[in-house]
Amino acid sequence: MHLRRLIALCALAAAPLAALAAPPASEATIAANAAVAETLPEDREDEDFVSRGFIAAWPEPDIRNAAGDIVWSFAAYDFVKGEAPASVNPSLWRHARLLAKHGLFKVHERIYQVRGFDVSNMSIILGRKGLIVVDPLTSVETAAAALTLARETLGDRPVTAVVYTHSHADHFAGVRGVVDGADVAAGRVRIIAPEHFLEEALAENVIAGPAMTRRAGYQFGSGLSPGPEGQMTSGIGRGIAGGRRSLIAPTETIARNGETRVIDGVTFIFQLTPNTEAPAEMNFFLPEFGALCLAENANVSMHNILTPRGALVRDAKVWADGLTKSLELFGPRAELMFASHGWPRFGAPRVRDYIESHRDAYKYLHDQTVRMMNMGMTGEEIAEEIRLPDALEARWFNRGYYGTMKHNARAVYQRYLGWYDGNPARFDALPRADSAALYVEAMGGAKKVLKRARTAAGRGEYRWAAELLDRLVFAEPVNLEARRLLAEAHAQMAYQAESAIWRNMFLSAARELTDGVAQTSGENVSLDFVAATPSAMLFDLLAVRLNPERARAAAPDVPLALNIAFPDRGERFALTVRNGVLIHAAGAHEKPAVTVRIARPLFLAAMLAPQGATPNAAAGLIDLSPPEVAGDASRWETFRTLFDAPDPRFAIVTP
Repeated sequence: MHLRRLIALCALAAAPLAALAAPPASEATIAANAAVAETLPEDREDEDFVSRGFIAAWPEPDIRNAAGDIVWSFAAYDFVKGEAPASVNPSLWRHARLLAKHGLFKVHERIYQVRGFDVSNMSIILGRKGLIVVDPLTSVETAAAALTLARETLGDRPVTAVVYTHSHADHFAGVRGVVDGADVAAGRVRIIAPEHFLEEALAENVIAGPAMTRRAGYQFGSGLSPGPEGQMTSGIGRGIAGGRRSLIAPTETIARNGETRVIDGVTFIFQLTPNTEAPAEMNFFLPEFGALCLAENANVSMHNILTPRGALVRDAKVWADGLTKSLELFGPRAELMFASHGWPRFGAPRVRDYIESHRDAYKYLHDQTVRMMNMGMTGEEIAEEIRLPDALEARWFNRGYYGTMKHNARAVYQRYLGWYDGNPARFDALPRADSAALYVEAMGGAKKVLKRARTAAGRGEYRWAAELLDRLVFAEPVNLEARRLLAEAHAQMAYQAESAIWRNMFLSAARELTDGVAQTSGENVSLDFVAATPSAMLFDLLAVRLNPERARAAAPDVPLALNIAFPDRGERFALTVRNGVLIHAAGAHEKPAVTVRIARPLFLAAMLAPQGATPNAAAGLIDLSPPEVAGDASRWETFRTLFDAPDPRFAIVTP
């Protein structure tokens, strides 16, 4: 199998791939989107809420970094005007038009939001002495611009506190754009976050980070240009800003429900909501203003119970129960609601109606998936059948612009029962490439598969056409006609998708089928993230990069025992390589093969950076003197060769 796959990949690399111009919407797609338009809700409430309180927009068409590179373009979505084109689901077009509105907005006399500067919102609360910033976006540059715009209206007030509502980077990684780390260290700025924030912020993407990053490129359409045949937002925001990521550790954590803090003269009442949208998350209520912040537990779309990029499956029941608790704690007093994405809700009746309806959607998703699961239905079967009741589906904020009922039902099934559907025929199935070749042979060969696929596509049966062509591409990756037809099928499914991220994934697949995997400059790794990551977690990362064949060859008879000391952190670790695994523990071996004293950043550069790289990014910040090696120095050199670098460009739609 490995040899055949290698031959196919070599042939694929040599294939004369030609870029595919975006195909027009087919008659089937035009008809499908027209049918959607006839069923859309008539509620115009969002059009009011998204514009209410608008003050000012950024004066330039884009935001640039210090080098002059564009990290965010406001003009990119200027095309979203008028009626939906045939190549965009009309519901998604409406949603994109609302998400494209950007600028500074007044939510309350003491609460403002900067929206449309990133995938997320920055909220700003006027304290007694200065500004309390909630969720400072993804990048330093966009956060700094957002604060600059706000200060033009609010005055040059200092930032006195930052609140991180949860542990996802689009809600904290711009923090150095709004505060100076020295001010935090000196106690002039408070950083407040939910319990376990730092561990979860660092942990979620460490172990499986390379795979998640590759898949996130599909989910957010990072290689796509906005346009009627391209990207149409990410469903909960336009897209993720470029620029520099940062992190400042919290100075205070919230550890219990109902905990009250007075922050710069403003009373906050917190509600912890762990294991909902994020492993560490919290809502808060401002009783003096009657304002409720629901973080990312409430959105302008159904959210993902399992993100397509990959993550641990979230708990839809806990999510719904958290919203019920919000109603119990704050519902009678909440006069307005704002969140980390989208636009606010105004008026006590609208706030309660919104929370109840949004809660009911997650509760229905959970309960009905489990009901059907207990009747013997598989995840795929449930996904085909489940849909929200009309009363819930008619609410714009319950529609699937980001998460969808179909994908989420599979996630609920997976949380309870795993990937296996109970049928032994699918328990130990053949690998995709092997089964694909046998399917194509059984169907009479490539020409017959192509003919069947063309017929299916001509009927508008794009899911079936894609299934046929996917098997053919995996059986014959150099079959350019199969790849072209599959790309066209994916494009039509994208044009019909209401979910922005489904559209992104289909269009990303279409592009790679014709253009190949795009070159990448690698991950945008923040030194703040690296510095904050516990050493034990970094050794866990090394462990999942260990090549077992090389490890067994290096230590065939006895385990390889090393001691690593980080004098800059006062840490010592005993490392053992045995049986193809890396084990680490705090402390030291009594009789190691080698002991290495090395500054931790230099160790990371040696072990985790791309081969041949040097720690230039940290120059001036660390001691780059050579490590002190005691014992058998060759074992240290051997240890350094045992690890594989992840492939940031692995194939997804080809073998």
